[in-house]
Amino acid sequence: MFHVKPHVKPSESMASRHGRLHLFDLDGTLIRGSAAAVEISRQLGLAEEIAALEEGFLRGLTPDEFAVQAHALWSALTPAQVAAAFEGAPWLEGIREVWADIRARGERCAVISLSPDFFVKRLLDWGVDTAHGSLWPTVPFTEPIHRPGILDAAAKVRIARELCTGYGVEWADCVAYGDSMSDAELFAIVRDTVAVNADHHLAGISRHSYTGGDLREAYDLVRNSAA
Repeated sequence: MFHVKPHVKPSESMASRHGRLHLFDLDGTLIRGSAAAVEISRQLGLAEEIAALEEGFLRGLTPDEFAVQAHALWSALTPAQVAAAFEGAPWLEGIREVWADIRARGERCAVISLSPDFFVKRLLDWGVDTAHGSLWPTVPFTEPIHRPGILDAAAKVRIARELCTGYGVEWADCVAYGDSMSDAELFAIVRDTVAVNADHHLAGISRHSYTGGDLREAYDLVRNSAA
């Protein structure tokens, strides 16, 4: 497997570097066969309830309504349970190594997810440059969901565009990694794409496809290619 140099400090200016920007989805992509909402719900003994809600999402439940209903399910959620959900999730192997290699090459990496930001932002400790999730109230909850802060597929594209501007790169310089319908809009714009353990929504629109449990193997599909 590849060797990694020390990564750039997070405090470095966004616009001070040029190169490729790697955009990662979270649910079903970095977490194989699961999602942040599922892992959080397991900590609360609500696996069946969240499964029903996930099914509703697949049938057209909007992301903001999903968040409102999940917020109600998680009324007793504690920071310790969030930490346990994060640590116990079925993460792909090699995530830290991939992000370290990206940064050692002078490139950038970001996670953009519809999942709660209090879960997504924990990935900053793993070496990703920036992590974006839906804006949720602080755990334990004392405030309701603010619907405009909940991300959808279009918001993923908007955030990716803002990151391109900030990092001084073009769409042609981006690599997108995803697995499902929330990634389809971004995959339609980004030329270099990797479908990771993906469903039918990305069939025919991804440049590369990977099935397995190690992000290093998916990354190797694009690691030495020109965007």
